[in-house]
Amino acid sequence: MNVVDIGYSCYVSTDKIVAIASPDTSPIKRIIQEAKDRGSLIDCTFGKKNKSVLITVSDHVILSSRTPGYILGTDKGDNADE
Repeated sequence: MNVVDIGYSCYVSTDKIVAIASPDTSPIKRIIQEAKDRGSLIDCTFGKKNKSVLITVSDHVILSSRTPGYILGTDKGDNADE
């Protein structure tokens, strides 16, 4: 089982991730609100700006302060917000 660091010592199994998206679009904002309403939203930003949204196979929506590129390992930019 492989895990990915999404910031602040929070990890998600790569087997459970369906999609990683930017939170700026209207459909993703709608998905976040629906997850909040049904109680399946997990906020791992610790008060920082939300930079990515992870959707899991169990329909949980996880918010992260890391960029999608950083989570995927393709962007080693400035994400040192810990």
